[in-house]
Amino acid sequence: MFGIVRPCRHRLGDPLATQWMAHLCGLCLALRGDHGQLARVVTNYDGLLISVLTEAQAAKDGKGGAWRRTAGPCPLRGMRTASVAQGEGARLAAAVSLVLASAKVRDHVADGDGLLARRPVALAARRVADSWGRAGA
Repeated sequence: MFGIVRPCRHRLGDPLATQWMAHLCGLCLALRGDHGQLARVVTNYDGLLISVLTEAQAAKDGKGGAWRRTAGPCPLRGMRTASVAQGEGARLAAAVSLVLASAKVRDHVADGDGLLARRPVALAARRVADSWGRAGA
């Protein structure tokens, strides 16, 4: 998990914390569904805001649960099911997360940070970053 934005869990309260987790899980599942299992590593709070804002600005269509679905058990939720965000907001957040991760990896490659100072590792990282950048676009 990376990013600048962090939830203040002791101030959110239960209803908002549940909504926040619904968007976080929705983002993770959108990444998996649209871009594969490996893409889930780019889940971050900064991209998550896109999902939250998209849902908040969407016109209420009277369908009630149109922005949510029930997801199966997940180890990160203690193997419990949960109501998760779905739709265009989650997919847009996934695209933003991929672009942010791509930029971060490219920056680390350019700086030669840690393992990325080694040429073979940097080449592989650059390929992953290019793939995420194209997927996010």
